Amino acid sequence: MRIAFMGSPEFAADILEDIHENMEIVVVYTREDAVRSRGKQLLPTPVKVLAQALGIEVRTPKTLRDEAEQDYLRSLGLDAIVVAAYGRILPKEVLDIPRFGCINVHASLLPRWRGAAPIERAILAGDEFAGVCIMRMEEGLDTGDFCVSRSIPIADMNAATLTSELASLGAVSLITALDHIEHGCARWVVQDENEVTYASKIEKGELDLSCNMDAEDAIRCVRASGVAHPAKCVVADRVVTLLEADKVDDVSVIKSTGDVLHAGDVAFVGKKLYLICNNGALVVDSLKPDGKSAMDGKAFAAGNKDIREGRATWSGIDGC
Repeated sequence: MRIAFMGSPEFAADILEDIHENMEIVVVYTREDAVRSRGKQLLPTPVKVLAQALGIEVRTPKTLRDEAEQDYLRSLGLDAIVVAAYGRILPKEVLDIPRFGCINVHASLLPRWRGAAPIERAILAGDEFAGVCIMRMEEGLDTGDFCVSRSIPIADMNAATLTSELASLGAVSLITALDHIEHGCARWVVQDENEVTYASKIEKGELDLSCNMDAEDAIRCVRASGVAHPAKCVVADRVVTLLEADKVDDVSVIKSTGDVLHAGDVAFVGKKLYLICNNGALVVDSLKPDGKSAMDGKAFAAGNKDIREGRATWSGIDGC
């Protein structure tokens, strides 16, 4: 099959890497270079970097509504356009170009979590399973029928690990789906509109922590976080990003030399750093103070006298 691949982030790059030897990918579309960190340097998307390394033509139009771009796609004699987290809207003129249509690798178990942030929303909601669906694209937002659906347990995976796992699962599922589509044996499943939920994008500061949170909600924020949307709080008067943590349901197991622990307290016991929540606690494995390198909880506590002597507290960025 002659395929155009459209995608941008690491999730899409992982899929492209897994499928390129099994498919004839004639062109790759991705978002244009952009400032993707605190520096001012323009950086390519992970998909562009990989496609160039593989020797595949890369195009970065700002829109696919451009008639010249549509004419170019028509000239390729495409069997399918494969889309994975591209970040651009495909107009009907593009959807109608390939022989077998446009096929999307969507990182959720449709119709649950249509939209921009399905992986993070699944973690935040405490879903037991996540997955991928290979969906036939139409003009609505993730409304098309799907022909392959695969799931995995989320367990205690964070967003980065779960994204990588779903990319691998998506690549295998995509190869299966395209084979079925080409041979006319794909079985399309209509989404149940009564089961729809929407995965809106993560807003700035949404994953910040508060000591009034239950420990379960706090750990979900940490696991759903990443560079673009960190889980921040204030510990011993320092703004920090929690990178890795685990949940402690029963605070009484923390053998503190101080008084009874309350939400907002910080405990350093057995060389472990604990943040006491409204219901339970977080044990901090690693964190990054603003302006500093990442470090483990023990190293952070070792450098703070208030924590070591049991006087420290923690709160949200704007207080608890």
